[in-house]
Amino acid sequence: MGVVVNLEGSKRGQASIAELIALTSADMGRVNELILSKAGSDVEMIPEVANHLISSGGKRLRPMLTLAAAQMFGYRGEGHVKLATSVEFMHTATLLHDDVVDESDLRRGKKTARMIWGNQASVLVGDFLLGQAFRMMVEVGSLDALDILSAAASIIAEGEVMQLAAAKNLETTEDEHFAVIKAKTAALFSAAAEVGPVIAGASRNDRSALRSYGMNLGLAFQLIDDALDYGGSSKDLGKNVGDDFREGKVTLPVILAYRRGTAAERKFWKAAIEENQTDDAALEKAIGLMRKHSAISDTIGRAGHFGGIARDALAPLDETPQKAALLDVIDFCISRVA
Repeated sequence: MGVVVNLEGSKRGQASIAELIALTSADMGRVNELILSKAGSDVEMIPEVANHLISSGGKRLRPMLTLAAAQMFGYRGEGHVKLATSVEFMHTATLLHDDVVDESDLRRGKKTARMIWGNQASVLVGDFLLGQAFRMMVEVGSLDALDILSAAASIIAEGEVMQLAAAKNLETTEDEHFAVIKAKTAALFSAAAEVGPVIAGASRNDRSALRSYGMNLGLAFQLIDDALDYGGSSKDLGKNVGDDFREGKVTLPVILAYRRGTAAERKFWKAAIEENQTDDAALEKAIGLMRKHSAISDTIGRAGHFGGIARDALAPLDETPQKAALLDVIDFCISRVA
């Protein structure tokens, strides 16, 4: 059953990343070629599993951030293509690992790799992609870029463990949830944006601006994903609507609805999240309670707050087509709830 609701009057104008796609299209062509090349292996199952996810229709937003950020500061060379590919491989590896941890059946509307090849293959192919990512980082020859991306890999893993430790814990605070999504999602957005100016030899201030932009964009992106799970569509979300609820994930809409609820409502949440009482009727009730307490609209509001910080981070930089495209990305990420 797919429950689709109007996200509490949060419709926005249709935003687009068309300009970002246009600016990076030539470089993304080279990234896509490199992805196919580096996902290859004499071990037959590796390209099968990797290509299943790589070819499944993701927008490849993170590598486009790397490419646009490098262009923004006049980079000329090949390094940004390898770093962008590394970023995409890191992202793909985390998806393979996430689906195993979360026991997910669908990813971008298709069966997850673990459902076809099993958990072991998904984990090991994810490890292979991480190894290939680090090989490409080394080939670029920038210690700063290697430091940024390797640190992000460690932070992402920490975020996964933090989320696991907090699983089904309804006493999770908003700050604790932000710490998890900052590590799990925003760290890679931040690293993807920062390595562009790094290899372009941009100033420390420029690096800081792109790092802050990426971090806050990533926070906004994940909060919108949190909201979409209770009011999007499977097509837009890339997984089943209500999956977070069925998996007992304590995301921001749950945190807000639980904390604002009555004693009886909190009892419902405990039964649902802690005791796995998450059938379709429970999902309907959960969405009703979220609407009652403005939990979804406030989650979107928090996303807008971080989007504003991302916008301000770029404000002092020179006006370029790449800057305009990166600003469009903020509106696009938040407008997914429209």
